[in-house]
Amino acid sequence: MAPARISAIVATRDRPRLLAAALAGIAAQHAAPLEVRIGDAGGSSAAAVAEASGLLEVTVVPVDGGSAAVVRNRAAAGARGDVLAFLDDDDLWLGDHLSGLAAAFSDPAVGLAYRDAAVVREQTTTGGARIERERRVIARDWDAELMGRWDYIPPSALAIRRDLYERLGGFDESLRYSEDWDLILRAAAAAPATPRRVPGVTVEVRMRDAGNASADRGPERRACLDRLSARHGLAPIEIATFWEVAEAVGR
Repeated sequence: MAPARISAIVATRDRPRLLAAALAGIAAQHAAPLEVRIGDAGGSSAAAVAEASGLLEVTVVPVDGGSAAVVRNRAAAGARGDVLAFLDDDDLWLGDHLSGLAAAFSDPAVGLAYRDAAVVREQTTTGGARIERERRVIARDWDAELMGRWDYIPPSALAIRRDLYERLGGFDESLRYSEDWDLILRAAAAAPATPRRVPGVTVEVRMRDAGNASADRGPERRACLDRLSARHGLAPIEIATFWEVAEAVGR
């Protein structure tokens, strides 16, 4: 069977330096994506960054604000790939990321696949340099019981077959938080095969002291987790950052 054609779906909001680094990681893939579609939720820099990236086929989709779910859904609308692979603008893909996912989707029963991830705490200098402080690795096979307690598949590690994504209606736009966790659980229930882990760290989830949704501990995040629990029949879920998740379940 021919390798799956992958559309890279990037979500960004007025962070041109981070977006440039994310696109450089896509350009360095050993297996190039069919296309790159950028959901631009703010600012006017995404088009210029995309043009300077050297990528051959890039579409910038302006999005009038909205949550990560909205931005990803708008960027994915009109994608031509068999598979959608997601990347947040502050995260990075390493060179073998897409080639491993494409191989996983050569099995027609696979509806959702994911790569191992390094969660990196970093700081940025005034000149824009990114300095790594420490890292933890998440490298776990699919475990439905564990996934019901910990969201251990970051969005930037995730890929889903496009027809399954469309059948599920994409990300739930009523969830401002945990929309990716919800989609994973819905896809796992709907796909004929269990989600496929592709071993090997090919994603860096980069976390700073500010600007990380997983660090939000406010009432709206609590409400989203409560809705997630009720929808999927889960026990009450504690709020956790990906750094904390990596400590709990990482290797």
